[in-house]
Amino acid sequence: MNDRHWDTLLKIVRGEETQEPPVGFIIDSPWLPGWYGTTILEYFSDPVTWFEANLHAMKVFPDVMFFPGFWSEYGMCTEPSAFGTKMVWTENDFPHPLKLNCTTDAIASLAKPCVKTDGLLPFVISRMARYHDKVKACGCHYRFACSRGPLNIASFLFGTTDFMMALALTPDEVQKALTVITDFIIDWLELQHEKFPDIKGVLILDDIVGFLGQSDFETFVLPHLKRIYATFNPEVGFFHNDAAGLVTASYLKETGINLFNFSFNHSITEMRKLAGDGIILLGNLPPRDILAKGTPADVEAGVISMMREAGDIKGVIWSCGGGMPPYASTENIRTFITAVRNYS
Repeated sequence: MNDRHWDTLLKIVRGEETQEPPVGFIIDSPWLPGWYGTTILEYFSDPVTWFEANLHAMKVFPDVMFFPGFWSEYGMCTEPSAFGTKMVWTENDFPHPLKLNCTTDAIASLAKPCVKTDGLLPFVISRMARYHDKVKACGCHYRFACSRGPLNIASFLFGTTDFMMALALTPDEVQKALTVITDFIIDWLELQHEKFPDIKGVLILDDIVGFLGQSDFETFVLPHLKRIYATFNPEVGFFHNDAAGLVTASYLKETGINLFNFSFNHSITEMRKLAGDGIILLGNLPPRDILAKGTPADVEAGVISMMREAGDIKGVIWSCGGGMPPYASTENIRTFITAVRNYS
């Protein structure tokens, strides 16, 4: 993220006015390879392609805040790989980890990996270090330490269905595993901070938290997220959950989160009421059905409807309800930006 966008983001977090209505998107491997014109495998395996794709997005859309910005990641494989999962790679499908055993003993005996040596993590750091000077030369910095969240990682290690069953049937073992995973996440974020001191924000992505009711959220999610964000006290505590987010929203402030990207199934008005003051909302156009599959006219109409429903536009960064979807076109993204400015 460049200095101008970071300064704008901090103004928004502080509740200050901005000259233009802010637009921002989470961009990563689901969207960038296809939009840039390369394969998914090439994007992950060739650092030059990774760097140039991210740089090209920044040049084509100079007024858009891209989160987290030059994100060095390997899709959903990054964190699970450190725990020893087998990873499946094909040329143009998203890589995915194969689950470990989900026996009670396997969950209870989960061991914490070493973030400096295990899985794909050293490759993430190496790529970031290799391109650090080039990223700074184009006016940007690594601003966020990033990780998948505890439940998200657990669901990849044990399988979502099996993990949710274990959560209900063997809660003590699951809680022990989530504690190990949270310790690992904190180590991982600390390593990113250590290597790249310009990092001032924390981004956690965890859709599985949206599958839990309030009681389970308070037991299995809240203490772990609070510990992660409290460890770093970031200037921007960013959380992504584009599954059901109504339970999550009520606990954002308590958790230490001040920027929230959530499902398009929830209105900005609804989310604002639950989240309360001081929480910046990043949303909320349907990503797949409108931003990716819709016509420019659909996008314009969707933006107008979204902004009209929101009413008060303060405390909102206009985006889609989730990350940038595959196949979102340059024309549709430009239409989104223009519509936000025209309607505001």
